Amino acid sequence: MTDQAFPDTRASGAYGCNTAEWLLLSCLPKFGRRLRRDLSTAYPNLTDVLALNPATLKALGLPTETTAAIQAWQGGDRQHPVTAKVATIQQDCERLGIAVIASSDPLFPDPLRHIHDAPLVLYTQGDPSLLSQDQIGVVGSRHATRAGLDHARTFAAELSRRNLLITSGLALGVDGAAHAGALDAGAPTVAVIGCGLDRVYPSQHRRLAARVIAQGLMVSEYPPGTPARAGHFPQRNRIISGLSRGILVVEAGLKSGSLITARLALEQGREVFAIPGSVHSPVARGCHHLIKQRPAGGNRR
Repeated sequence: MTDQAFPDTRASGAYGCNTAEWLLLSCLPKFGRRLRRDLSTAYPNLTDVLALNPATLKALGLPTETTAAIQAWQGGDRQHPVTAKVATIQQDCERLGIAVIASSDPLFPDPLRHIHDAPLVLYTQGDPSLLSQDQIGVVGSRHATRAGLDHARTFAAELSRRNLLITSGLALGVDGAAHAGALDAGAPTVAVIGCGLDRVYPSQHRRLAARVIAQGLMVSEYPPGTPARAGHFPQRNRIISGLSRGILVVEAGLKSGSLITARLALEQGREVFAIPGSVHSPVARGCHHLIKQRPAGGNRR
């Protein structure tokens, strides 16, 4: 089955010669990280799996639902739920001006390609060439103090002036201040969100999102129409850290998404930095924890 059976995403600004195949892989049921990892040993180009016959697919241990979707793709069955979903995604991306960057595409950032559980595709709006620039993730509390917001904005502006691209999650609090600091300094910024690019979350940041797209890049691993869900944000965090050379934690509680991002960054071999705050502030405790945990010669700051 070739891309010609479905709308050609290249016409809408998507990248890569087999984008539709990567979209299919991203939509396959029961095709999770462990199965993809096992298959990648025999099939480094994972799209080769889509050309295998049913007997081979069964011998590889693919679930029945996965095999059925691949067979529907091979047979050009547009009525199957998975192939229909791929066609809908392509049409929505063309209508909304969203580019799809597959894992095999040269524009897909190499550091992200090699993380644990790397996304198969990225949906983007803005300038995708920014993905190849040196980035630093700036994360922190949604309930940041005034000092924390000032720190996020000031550090983001100064790091931008030193040619580091600011990457964050467009959340309220520290994330938004970091994006704004970079933009106000006349620099681009990258926002990684946990929903479809047509559903900006939080809604208070619609204007900020428009500035990010105009001056930088908005990124998601979720297709258009996907609402924000709690489980999406830890997934989004691994992309923020995966894109970045290091993570700066401005303010964070002891149990927060920012510390999850810091942990993911360490697992990915990235640097982690933390700004200390008041000993009386609950949103400084996560930063103080990171600072105390720094081992001699380690990569925490």
